Amino acid sequence: MKTVLAIVTALVSLAWGGSFLLADPTGASLPWTVRHEVIYLSGLLSIAMMSLAMFLAARPAWLEKPLGGLDRMYRIHKWAGILAGIFAALHWLFELSGDLLKGLIGRAGRVPKEPLEGLAEMMRHFGKDMGEWAIYLVLPLIVLALWKRIPYRVWRTLHKVMPVLYLMLVAHSILLAPASWWTGPAGLLLAPLLVAGTYGGIRALTGGIGRARKTKARISAIEHPTADIVTVRCQPGSGWRGHQAGQFAFVAFDPREGAHPFTIASADGSGRTVDFQIKALGDHTRALINRLQPGQEITLEGPYGCFELSRRNPGARQIWIAGGIGVTPFLSWLESLQQNPAQAPAADLHYCTRDSSGDPFAARLASLCASLPGIRLHVHGDRQGNLLDIASLADGRSDARAAEIWFCGPQGFAEKLKQDLRARWRGRFRFHQEAFEMR
Repeated sequence: MKTVLAIVTALVSLAWGGSFLLADPTGASLPWTVRHEVIYLSGLLSIAMMSLAMFLAARPAWLEKPLGGLDRMYRIHKWAGILAGIFAALHWLFELSGDLLKGLIGRAGRVPKEPLEGLAEMMRHFGKDMGEWAIYLVLPLIVLALWKRIPYRVWRTLHKVMPVLYLMLVAHSILLAPASWWTGPAGLLLAPLLVAGTYGGIRALTGGIGRARKTKARISAIEHPTADIVTVRCQPGSGWRGHQAGQFAFVAFDPREGAHPFTIASADGSGRTVDFQIKALGDHTRALINRLQPGQEITLEGPYGCFELSRRNPGARQIWIAGGIGVTPFLSWLESLQQNPAQAPAADLHYCTRDSSGDPFAARLASLCASLPGIRLHVHGDRQGNLLDIASLADGRSDARAAEIWFCGPQGFAEKLKQDLRARWRGRFRFHQEAFEMR
């Protein structure tokens, strides 16, 4: 994520620098020149980040593998939006600083405006007003969209407004960018960014996001392994493309609520069924447990994600860690390995749960691992005092051999685990995690 954002920032800064060197600053004083260029640079960075965020919101499938999965794409989308808001605020503040400079040093030395007349001058004023009102709305909407206490339905509504505001800012950028930019470095970078962002904005406004991957499905069976978990088995329509073990799908049980991401907990078998293990973790999932019925029609969108067994490094030691309902991708992995147990890798699977006695997933994992001798199952129960010990993960390892840790579970658990591993693990390891932070 940081690499992508840093590359975009560097390219935009270089493009602005090239355009600045080609400009003619004759007659402009240093304070007015600094203000003028900061306005241009902050505006260019803001619209570039907004364009990146808008394009990634369209879920371009061809970028999923290079960026490491849809969850990472959405993290870039989120932070690009945050940076866009910061740069937009800076752009706005420096635009307002004109009156302050007039009071301090007077109008002398101002950077001259491009001479425009008639319709062109009217369009410039129109673009300036449009951008000003769009920024007034974008900044509070970005803050509200990041506030986790806002209900999901409200968050969805706020996001539906964003493409409209973005397109207003595209018009602002086109109308106010210096004409010389469009034949220089800034224009050569800005033009494709605006095209990409406009594509994402139009896809969002027309309901085209994920449309090619959507299919109707019908709930064929429902089970309740525990009071707060529901197993949903679905029969997807002919539009379902099949999935790789460990991937997830967006599921819309209620069109008014919209789609939510859930990991697929079953292998892609010949029966073309898709299973989900859903735990009551929020308002939506708590209400969902009692609302679902066999025969109910739902919408699936996907599959997405790169938490795939096929992406493991065959030469690395495999350590798989599941926290609570994070066991779902590993259930899918183990089911897929039943088709050819001889090809199963050697791995240590650690399942961490609150109470290992009577845990339905512990029994299911034991059953699946019984036919896979290379998979060593370790069940850790909090109530039994059998917690996951980071030091035990290093037992028998070789510093020369790399390790891969595949983790799925609560984010707090992931952060603590990574912190402890960095402090105690002396060998090389890669930490794979799929984070469902879609907002």
